[in-house]
Amino acid sequence: MMTGFCIGDISIDCADPPRTREFYAALTGWERQTLWGCPALVAEPGLAILFMPCDFAYAPPVWPERPGEQQKQMHFNFQVDDLAAAVAEALRLGAAKPAAQYGGKQFVTMLDPEGHPFCLCAK
Repeated sequence: MMTGFCIGDISIDCADPPRTREFYAALTGWERQTLWGCPALVAEPGLAILFMPCDFAYAPPVWPERPGEQQKQMHFNFQVDDLAAAVAEALRLGAAKPAAQYGGKQFVTMLDPEGHPFCLCAK
């Protein structure tokens, strides 16, 4: 096994990278930056998330997933202290809450403004 690996950044395809970065910046409070010419956020402990423009026609993922339709390209799981408050804040910032939910009282699946699913998870 090779050693010395660490994640330098995560890239997320977007139709509107600045809007998507602003959504996640408002939701998380992470630091806004521009890295390699892309809108980006830097999370603890220094993980960079790049919001990349597409050189193809962006198709938002379908949730829940259905065969033959666009699948999710990424999925964040955010640990939160107050699940109901986090859901309300995500909705206020422009997220959507799909009807399909599988987390019970443990997590809620949301969709960011680009349609990427993410989960808010009770600590």
